[in-house]
Amino acid sequence: MADLLSDDEIDAQLGSDWERDGDEIVRVYEFDDYLDGVAFAASVGEVAEEEFHHPEITIRYQEVEVRLTSHEEGGITDKDLRLADLFDDEL
Repeated sequence: MADLLSDDEIDAQLGSDWERDGDEIVRVYEFDDYLDGVAFAASVGEVAEEEFHHPEITIRYQEVEVRLTSHEEGGITDKDLRLADLFDDEL
């Protein structure tokens, strides 16, 4: 189990393209077309499976929304911030 991060820790470590929404961190990635977004979602899914920490992914026409939280711990942990960085590297 990972420890929950404090608000200050989250604010200090959260990437600039990510936002906090309650007990989740959220980013919307924009793409030129639908299939680029689908490919990105598949890539992110593979990373999540390797890390055994799974996000909520919503695919729309030209964007993919990713939401991360650590359900077992009840909020945001280092695992969420690590995945956020790994997802950004997939672009």
